[in-house]
Amino acid sequence: MKTALRSVAARSPPIYSPKSTNYFHRCRRHSIANRTFVSLRRAAAVSFLLVPSNYSSWCQAFPSQQQSHRTFISFGMSTHVTERDGSGTITVSPKNEADQSGLIVICHGLGDTGEGFADVAEQFASQMPHLKFVLPTAPTQPVTMNMGMPMPSWYDIVGLDERSNENCKGIEQSQDRIKAILQKEHEETGLPYSRMLLAGFSQGGALSLFTGLQLEEQLAGIIVWSGYLPAASKLQLKQPNTKIWHGHGTQDPLVQYAMAEKTKYMLLEKGLKDYDLHSYPIPHTVSPAELREAMQFLLSVLPPDESFKVQLKDPSSMSIKELKGAIRKAGLGNKAVGLMEKAEFVKLLQDHRAGKL
Repeated sequence: MKTALRSVAARSPPIYSPKSTNYFHRCRRHSIANRTFVSLRRAAAVSFLLVPSNYSSWCQAFPSQQQSHRTFISFGMSTHVTERDGSGTITVSPKNEADQSGLIVICHGLGDTGEGFADVAEQFASQMPHLKFVLPTAPTQPVTMNMGMPMPSWYDIVGLDERSNENCKGIEQSQDRIKAILQKEHEETGLPYSRMLLAGFSQGGALSLFTGLQLEEQLAGIIVWSGYLPAASKLQLKQPNTKIWHGHGTQDPLVQYAMAEKTKYMLLEKGLKDYDLHSYPIPHTVSPAELREAMQFLLSVLPPDESFKVQLKDPSSMSIKELKGAIRKAGLGNKAVGLMEKAEFVKLLQDHRAGKL
């Protein structure tokens, strides 16, 4: 896929990630009483992202988050559907739900939202149409490191030194939330945990490690971008065979590269078998090379496999409301015009899932 390289530069990270209809977050200095705050998000310094050359034709502008609890659906190229539920969770799934055979949950960094990695999820989905991506948004809460200012955060951060990093108030609640996403997918579709993966940037990467390594079931793997191990003394390693891929900038001034090395060392000491740490000459952000290598890791641990296709609810047992929702999500609204009987909606959805349309 032909790509173009774009970049946005900023001298310092923002306090939070303001909503914008622009493809890139505009970073600027924020200060109160001459105090500058930090936000561990992917565009902390210079953000380089791969952008499909036909981006404008397949990704619609982000809807306003002010319209809460409404569902927005946009269709990407011919491979995936992006859904925003209005409460901050974004789902990027195969256009034909029946094609799904894997799940990725991506957690954003401090001060960001699920929108921060929606573009990355859509790009990955265009190359790996068998995968579904879920991007939740952290609750807004005070962050001690930022003078108690409220912002989206998976847990409180007191400081970035090793001792402060043990104080992660709220991390168990966020851990339970991510576990609930995985459990819901497993119960509703029959997808095994071995076909699921957690990924995250900075604080989101830390949460992914803390959650994924303490599950009762082994995941396909964990991806960490510019992250670290939080609350190390609390972590009870239950899945030593889970594969970890960690990309980190050697010029990172916020989560320094030494923290990545320390994270790898501590987890190997706890008994983890496979921790693959990659360095990049970048600050607190992600780069095209990093995304490409992360995608290669994804394909190695979650390759297409029809034997793991999800088990969807039989259209004949769906309510009219469920049928209309599934038809709308599949982009079949124009084919449903004029349909009146439930049997007609059932047949339309069945034909779509069977690849007859």
